[in-house]
Amino acid sequence: MSPAFGVFAVVAVSVATLAIGSLGLRFSRTTSNFYVAARSVSPVLNASAIGGEYLSAASFLGIAGLVLAYGVDMLWYPVGWTAGYLVLLLFVAAPLRRSGAYTLPDFAELRLESNRARVVASPLVVLIGMLYLMPQFQGAGLTMHAVTGAPSWVGGVIVGVVVLFNVLSGGMRSITFVQAFQYWLKLTALLVPAAFLVLSWRNDGAPRLSPVGSRDWFDPAAGGYALYATYSLILATFLGTMGLPHVLVRFYTNPDGRAARRTTLAVLGLLGGFYLLPAIFGVLGRLYAADLVPSGRADTVVLALPSRMLGGSAGELLTALVTAGAFAAFLSTSSGLTVSVAGVISQDLLSRRLPGVRAFRAATVFAVAIPLLLAAASRGLAVASAVGLAFAVAASTFCPLLVLGIWWRGLTGRGAVVGLAVGGFLSGGAVIVTVLGERPSGWLGALLAQPAAWTVPAAFATMIGVSLATRRRMPPNVGRTMIRLHTPEQLDVDRGTYHP
Repeated sequence: MSPAFGVFAVVAVSVATLAIGSLGLRFSRTTSNFYVAARSVSPVLNASAIGGEYLSAASFLGIAGLVLAYGVDMLWYPVGWTAGYLVLLLFVAAPLRRSGAYTLPDFAELRLESNRARVVASPLVVLIGMLYLMPQFQGAGLTMHAVTGAPSWVGGVIVGVVVLFNVLSGGMRSITFVQAFQYWLKLTALLVPAAFLVLSWRNDGAPRLSPVGSRDWFDPAAGGYALYATYSLILATFLGTMGLPHVLVRFYTNPDGRAARRTTLAVLGLLGGFYLLPAIFGVLGRLYAADLVPSGRADTVVLALPSRMLGGSAGELLTALVTAGAFAAFLSTSSGLTVSVAGVISQDLLSRRLPGVRAFRAATVFAVAIPLLLAAASRGLAVASAVGLAFAVAASTFCPLLVLGIWWRGLTGRGAVVGLAVGGFLSGGAVIVTVLGERPSGWLGALLAQPAAWTVPAAFATMIGVSLATRRRMPPNVGRTMIRLHTPEQLDVDRGTYHP
């Protein structure tokens, strides 16, 4: 593709993002607007924004690349990411909104009446957010290099600058509009090229993949430690969704718990529709772009297929559209992650030194700069795999905290603190070895590469065991807090009145 088309696509989506984000400048003058958009976002708008935020570089580029490289077993990634919202709908969405918290550390302190729980939860939010931000910058660099030949750091810097402007100017209010727009842009950017590619495949005689010599691609869990890795991945993606800070913060923007449930239901439909598309690119890539695998460029298959299968102006225009969608993915997810990380840093580290909005803006710069450096240090890690590690940490820490905190009154502050520490230490250590170190071979390497199967049970068991051992340290107001989490907003428990 001509570099001019790629540059135009990146500039167009960046300008559109900045223009839509500037709408937030007219509304965002208070701390509430910056953190949770004044809790006034409708279910439809919020569902579109969550879809835009959740469908990251791993969804747009990584899934197709993994399917191309490793086979159909990699479809467990999108299945797990979508099904995770069902778990979120059933167990977390409405009670979490009723808690009235701004962030996950806010919820920990409210439920457990423990400042120590907040102190432990805050760095975990930052860790998960930065692990998730890192592959967004990786993907941006990969895309810019693939379509324009620019150095890989250029794409990450472009995304970082645009995200900084939007978040610094309008906080959550701005990025809500941006992310809603970007969901539909991403859907269009995959749907339209996929339709043309399928027509081209049919005109080419509809060739099929031959199972001869590619047994591992059709049945990739057949050997080695792949069966363990698959089940561990499923556990991480199913349970990790409810522990992702940038996902949970969006539920605080709903007016009430009923709106939070309706939002989650709409998100399931939006995600399910989108995730049908990357698999098409992965399978067609096996036919027309298999050479990308040995060269280590499998994540670029979505960008490469239009030119390879169609060629000419049509191929270049569709590649430009895909490039725009890819950058929309990087921008929308990075924006949500930056807000969630900056919110925690500003509240827990900077609030005593700076006023609310100024602290938020200072924290935003920090939240973008560190993942940019991490992305440069981990170029060899597949985009979707990097995101999977963030899910493993979230599943091993905040999932037990939320499930037990919302549904078991016996959870104590000490139990939660020790459980968060154990889950964070085990899963975080595995991630550090995987991202920055030399991973061991054999079973130990498999356990570190996909740690959720053993770190999640360890965190749950620790929280329950320590809570039972310290049951005399139950939060004094746990009964009132549990009623607040599970009682519809129309019922005023304190006054004994009902407001239909």
